[in-house]
Amino acid sequence: MVKKLMISTIICIIFFTSACSNQPDEQKSNLSLIKKTQPAPIEINYKRKDESIAFQVREEVKRKDSIYDVAVLEGDHKILVCYKVKHLKRFRMKKIEKDLTKTLNNKFPEHSFIVSSDYKIFLEAIRLKEELEYGNLSNKEAKKRFNKIIKLKKEMT
Repeated sequence: MVKKLMISTIICIIFFTSACSNQPDEQKSNLSLIKKTQPAPIEINYKRKDESIAFQVREEVKRKDSIYDVAVLEGDHKILVCYKVKHLKRFRMKKIEKDLTKTLNNKFPEHSFIVSSDYKIFLEAIRLKEELEYGNLSNKEAKKRFNKIIKLKKEMT
């Protein structure tokens, strides 16, 4: 009798604590470590009149079987490509980055690419996209953040 009461109490506690922890309004940046986010490409520059290649770059990167999530930031002269590698493919990260850079440079020779598999760079790109979507950032501030992310990537290498 005591065991049944104890087990039912534990089940009730687990049920109530799990029901209270559901938070539907979490941002993508908080969940990007666990889930696949697949954010739309971000265009920092609005002065060019030609068609954006950021969507084409994202589709090209998504074709790689070792990559499961990608974020693309397009600036004035540079395109930042951040991606996440599947868990069992992480042993070949250098080769994946080298192949991806080579593929992008061959497919889009007129653009300069910065390719990163670092999670911190990916997270900063997602945060920049969210702030642009919510209108918390002006175009000038977005360009500064974009350059800061590129500088952070160069410091890590």
